[in-house]
Amino acid sequence: MQSNYFQQLTQELKRQGTGTPQLILDLKTYQRNLDYVQSKLPAKLKPRLVVKSLASIQLLKLASEKLDTQRFMVFHLPHLLEIIGTFQQADILLGKPMPIQAVKHFYQTSSEQNKINDQASIQWLIDDVERLKQYLQLAQSLNICLNVNIEIDVGLHRGGVQTQQQFIALMKLIQHNAAYLKLSGLMGYDAHVAKLPKIITSPEKSYQQSQHTYQHYKAILQQQFPDLWHEGLCFNGGGSPTFMQHCQQSECNDLAFGSMLVKPSDFDLDHLSELKCALWIATPVLKVLPYSQLPGLELLNHLPHQYKAVFIYGGYWRADYIYPEKSRPHVLYGRSSNQEMLQVPKPCDIAVDDYVFLRPTQSEAIIPQFAQLYAYIQSKFEIWDSFRE
Repeated sequence: MQSNYFQQLTQELKRQGTGTPQLILDLKTYQRNLDYVQSKLPAKLKPRLVVKSLASIQLLKLASEKLDTQRFMVFHLPHLLEIIGTFQQADILLGKPMPIQAVKHFYQTSSEQNKINDQASIQWLIDDVERLKQYLQLAQSLNICLNVNIEIDVGLHRGGVQTQQQFIALMKLIQHNAAYLKLSGLMGYDAHVAKLPKIITSPEKSYQQSQHTYQHYKAILQQQFPDLWHEGLCFNGGGSPTFMQHCQQSECNDLAFGSMLVKPSDFDLDHLSELKCALWIATPVLKVLPYSQLPGLELLNHLPHQYKAVFIYGGYWRADYIYPEKSRPHVLYGRSSNQEMLQVPKPCDIAVDDYVFLRPTQSEAIIPQFAQLYAYIQSKFEIWDSFRE
């Protein structure tokens, strides 16, 4: 089945392709993944699309329409401008704390009208008191009120609030500067849940611990700072690896995900098994040699060979060779991002100008390497721009 699929893609690329490496989105698979995700999301959890993982306006538009959301998580300032310019009702949560210089630059290059609009639509992520003080000074200098979302450490230990004292200090600073700072919510990223070795703790226990921590900070906020608490607060959590757990039981009302919608191999997790890979790298074959010839080891040329040597256009991507089956880089010859050599089983019928296919391990690492995305459906390619920055 997969072999026939890649053979068909090869024929279409020979007819419609560029003769250079192309990033292919299987549109039918992407739409099926969106259908599945929509069927699993409970009403209390609002989906938030992770822009770096779906770094193309058309990819995001499709997901936005299907999941009925204009909530986005943004990690890169140029992406922020793209989203604001495209989605009129965008609700943007920064996925990492932005250096104050970057925030200054953003507001210095915004028009006055945009400043007013952006204040309502952007939640800036804050991880400690010092950063909040920087943002406060900027808000005072610009005479604006910034929405701030507080990063809490729910077990990942990548920064953010780790103690009750830190949390209370942040809340007091917001409370005392209501003209310039408004609490928009909390963010607790739990990527560690799926990645911790089971010998340390089970994913179920790790998830419950993360949720208990989240609930603890919500309780402090509600009990000690009732004037900061309101129904519109954004309690963000998730990431693709814990999507299903959040759907079943969550302290959050806002769930971020992105990568799982195109299913790169890093997301081959049991509870995401219904989702299928929708993203492939296709690259042309430049040269086919009867066997691998290693410089300085010409004596090996006389041994029997089980593999032929195939040189491709490009290489060394964060991706795994999928087709032809059992293709792999040569351990001794080494990797190349210019003309990578692959070992391909001898019986495999492969020629110059055929295509080799790879499956990305991550979407966020791969999509920005390609200026365009080739969306494939019904034997046709639509060309979509990616965020190249």
